[in-house]
Amino acid sequence: MRLGTSAPLAHGTAEEWAERQVSLGCGAVVFPLDSSAPKDKIDEYKKAADSHGLLIAEVGIWRNALARNPEERAKQRDYCVAQLRLADYLGARCAVNVAGAFGPRWDGGYRENFSKAAWNETVQMVRDIIDRADVRNTYFTLEPMPWMIPTGPKDYLRLIEEVDRDRFAVHMDIINMVNCADRYFFADEFIDECAELLGSRIRSCHIKDVHLRNEYTLQLEECGPGKGEFPLRHYASRMSAIDRDMPIILEHLHTDEEYVSFMGVLKEELDGIR
Repeated sequence: MRLGTSAPLAHGTAEEWAERQVSLGCGAVVFPLDSSAPKDKIDEYKKAADSHGLLIAEVGIWRNALARNPEERAKQRDYCVAQLRLADYLGARCAVNVAGAFGPRWDGGYRENFSKAAWNETVQMVRDIIDRADVRNTYFTLEPMPWMIPTGPKDYLRLIEEVDRDRFAVHMDIINMVNCADRYFFADEFIDECAELLGSRIRSCHIKDVHLRNEYTLQLEECGPGKGEFPLRHYASRMSAIDRDMPIILEHLHTDEEYVSFMGVLKEELDGIR
């Protein structure tokens, strides 16, 4: 298991970036530049990561590759291809995006996200990006979401089978899949199901926490580690058992100070897991 954060933390140089990550207790990083950065700067950050023993876990994409406007859709898919090629150049474990939304918000929840058309377009989109990028050293992955496919491990397995590309793998964000009472109250069993069904296909993981608010109707609230009830230690243990170098990335905090604080909580909670 290699802990990391999605935050680059304030820094002035690539060397300072790597040093700050290591000082925080990170063994993995999210690459802080995108494919539009100058190659020499990309190389500086890669060299800094390598020299400090930091595994490049992810290259983020975070674009709606299913946008309804054809010009926008083409633009975002080009960006997906460029980011996946960057991940390949870096030897990152994966490039990660969400499937995309059938509405105005790029990552929003819409009924149409679960239509047959959305499923079929997602399959074709993933194939198109992987085929165009033609990578050998990384994988394209989709982060599960509460309101777009894939919402669970069985969905993900079906998607893998239908995409039928060996460079398509799994990004595990288990909190994003906790979208109902069953998965909240029986979280240990859900973690086991994800580990057993997706196993060695998992390339990188996100970690945070979830809290059930005592208000009607069912309200699940994402929060920092230790502020919710999710069995984080069991989650990390199962992911680490799949791969001892599994990246587990803390995300969705707002300031460097929060990342430092919650990383401390996380390291204490996960102490001793190998």
